[in-house]
Amino acid sequence: MKTLLISLYFMNVMFTSAQLKPQRVETPSSNITGQAVLQMPDIWDVFKSRRSVRTFTKDTIPEADIIKIIDAARMAPTSGNQQPWKFLVIRDKDKINLMKEKCVERRLKYDSAEWKGMTKEQYAKMLKSKIDNFYSTPVYIIILTDNHSVYPDYNHWDGPLAAGYLMLAARALGYGTVFITDAIPESITKEVFNIPDTYTRVCITPLGVPVEWPKAHGKKNLEEFISFDKI
Repeated sequence: MKTLLISLYFMNVMFTSAQLKPQRVETPSSNITGQAVLQMPDIWDVFKSRRSVRTFTKDTIPEADIIKIIDAARMAPTSGNQQPWKFLVIRDKDKINLMKEKCVERRLKYDSAEWKGMTKEQYAKMLKSKIDNFYSTPVYIIILTDNHSVYPDYNHWDGPLAAGYLMLAARALGYGTVFITDAIPESITKEVFNIPDTYTRVCITPLGVPVEWPKAHGKKNLEEFISFDKI
């Protein structure tokens, strides 16, 4: 019976539309008759439609949207209310391009065995072309935690919680993100953006308008994750 109920619940909350965006609608309210207001998507739809996006348009992101997203991220749960986060917003095109170049250089060394008859220059050109879309968004956010926080041993929990909130808030506003760690190494972000060692990077994410929303990957059945009272 429990398995049936869980299955029915899972079917009920399935969200099939990938084009989730806030919409301006006319409200019939007597207080704001005919006034267009921003209608946010349902929170459950946001959960179901978040995707890891790796191909972006070059559309600019309003600063008000960036601030709104980070404001949501800082509401994440935190150990002893220590709030150890720092959100470094990157919009400098030259710095983003430098980050890209350094990542390509590192990848060239790492993948040297995969050149397959190409010269280093040919491989570099191919690699740059392959990741151009990944670096096309005009905004990156580096999520950091302060090593001098009140409870630094708990930063490794607090940090990902803020990142999760940030990514859901971005999706609610129609933007794509992806949780990046090794693809853009912490050492490169610290070097390019002159980040002091007093901070530890949780991740870096592009923030942008997807060229298209990726299709949902298959998920395990909900009943595989839930146990009541015992495992």
